[in-house]
Amino acid sequence: MRALHHLEDDECIARAQRGEGAAFSELVARYQDRIYRFLVRLTRSQDDALELTQETFLSAYQALARWRPDARFSTWLFRIARNQAFDWLRRNKRVEFVALDDEQDIGIADPAPTPEGALATVQRLRELDRALARLPTEHREILLLREIEEMSYDDIADVLDISLGTVKSRIARARAGLLEKMPR
Repeated sequence: MRALHHLEDDECIARAQRGEGAAFSELVARYQDRIYRFLVRLTRSQDDALELTQETFLSAYQALARWRPDARFSTWLFRIARNQAFDWLRRNKRVEFVALDDEQDIGIADPAPTPEGALATVQRLRELDRALARLPTEHREILLLREIEEMSYDDIADVLDISLGTVKSRIARARAGLLEKMPR
């Protein structure tokens, strides 16, 4: 079996639709980290995000025959992940409270050259993560898609099934809300 990493998503999908399991495995390898990262920040649970990531790819595999090339695979996949997360949040009636002094370890690598710089960076990222966690889910998800996943406004509109104008205004409100929640 030859490596598939050089193929474009569309070709991998076409092969997977024809029953080539390795082609779908290649797609999973390409997107599983991004989907997991999105879901862990949306659900605030690594274990649940891992399960939802698996469910996302299972749902994508089961619906693969209906996927059409007019939609980008990544956008389609993020929409499935989002729907999985929102179903999970509704089923579990999750309400998130994060204490201001909560000292969660978010596993950040040390990018600073000095211990003091590293400490300041880690503290600032923790503050940002806590502020992000206190945002409403619709604001948190749109910031994750734009700032972390670096999706275009058009792709975000497709994932969330909202208009481009709504994407722009929701991002503006989410950014403003995040700034309000950041310590001064």
